[in-house]
Amino acid sequence: MDPFNSTRLPTNQSDFSSIFTHQLLPPLYFVICVVGVALNGVAAWIFFRVPGDCGLVVYLKNMVVADLLMLSTFPFRVAAQLGLGGWRLHVIICRYTAVLFYSSMYVGILFMGFISLERYVKIVHHASSSCRSRLGGTSSLHLLQSPGFARVLALLTWSLLLLGVLPNAVLTSRLADEQSSRHCMQLKTPLGVQWHRVSTFVSVSLFWVTLPVLAFCYASIARRVYQSYRRVRCDNSDVCRKSNRSIFSILAVFFICFVPYHVCRVPYTLSQMPASGFGRDACFLLFQVKEGTLFLSALNVCLDPVIYFLMCRTFRESLLRKLSGRERRRSLSSGQSLSKI
Repeated sequence: MDPFNSTRLPTNQSDFSSIFTHQLLPPLYFVICVVGVALNGVAAWIFFRVPGDCGLVVYLKNMVVADLLMLSTFPFRVAAQLGLGGWRLHVIICRYTAVLFYSSMYVGILFMGFISLERYVKIVHHASSSCRSRLGGTSSLHLLQSPGFARVLALLTWSLLLLGVLPNAVLTSRLADEQSSRHCMQLKTPLGVQWHRVSTFVSVSLFWVTLPVLAFCYASIARRVYQSYRRVRCDNSDVCRKSNRSIFSILAVFFICFVPYHVCRVPYTLSQMPASGFGRDACFLLFQVKEGTLFLSALNVCLDPVIYFLMCRTFRESLLRKLSGRERRRSLSSGQSLSKI
């Protein structure tokens, strides 16, 4: 199920099962599934009533879609971890849901990178707009704020998702039985194994490219905010401070959810290689750490709505307006009930 599994694992992953993976993780996945569906359902209900008239809203809407797709894979994972569904469920996970889980995760990572660049352009480059106007030009980075360009970028990103998903699903087509179903790589054709390695390398590269982009954008915005505080007059200091808080929320979610997993993948991948030199105890420990950090990656479906609330004023105002409207209706309803007594 992990994208880095080798074609010749030293031992079956089911041998690495533990109380942590089979008794603790399933209820935790169930909890974040329920909470994630509730939060992202509300986010989708609000966002898809908001016009995509700026690049930021377009990116955030696509993040909601990626989170909903990831959430759709959780019931399969929970059922497999609880030992339900038999070996046929493992085949479904290998061919479809695991591929969708990882693809949705990396699409979400890409959109986090786009949002950070968009915020960087708005805060840092916007501050020097007078210099650009004097030079008679506009930075191409400002296209990131255009809703039309954002839609094109989103279309290219989802096309990349399909390019990775379809071959990985189609080429996992070998006949399965109870033994081979425990090893996703054994279900892949030779071409599927090669495609798997290439798509995995591309996915991991996307993460390690996005990480310094987020760090650079946050450092630049923090520096801009610090400079604004030192000025006697700064009309945009309030805006800069709010945008700094927003970009920090993305950076915090990114580091909490995705960095531990990708750091863990390096030694875990090495331990899965033939003649790796890792002992059984080390392999067992790395597998537990990998499963734990993968759970943190899944946790982003519950933390992303925090980003929407902090970053998008339209989303925040719509949510608060609907909550206050519901509270007013409840008050009126209770008042009418009392008047009838």
